Amino acid sequence: MAHPIAIGRMHGQRVRGFTLIELLVVMAIVATLAMIAVPRYFSSLEQARETTLRQDLSIMREAIDKYFGDLGAYPETLADLVDRRYLRALPSDPLTKSAETWITVPNDNPELPGIKDVHSGAQGEDRNGRPFAEL
Repeated sequence: MAHPIAIGRMHGQRVRGFTLIELLVVMAIVATLAMIAVPRYFSSLEQARETTLRQDLSIMREAIDKYFGDLGAYPETLADLVDRRYLRALPSDPLTKSAETWITVPNDNPELPGIKDVHSGAQGEDRNGRPFAEL
């Protein structure tokens, strides 16, 4: 005996599905959860970039100090820190995503030329209202 294949109703049984109202309720719940989660996600990304920037600046400043301590002179460029292996690689600014945007501060003493400090070249302010160029 062959079994007939039926679409929709089969011998009086009703095929159940989701109504439009049920789908709209589920979509509203998902949208509400997304509205809560997305701002937190972007806020944590911003905080992570700022933390990475502070860490990168600290590492580069420490490398400049070690360079000066070892050689008695400041590096002429940030690439000198990499060439002399004080850094493995010049980090990219996490806000501008480029290693070319670092702002170098020359030494005030003309007898010891070179880079004394480094700052971010990013525009804007951190979460505390301090410009990135002052970090």
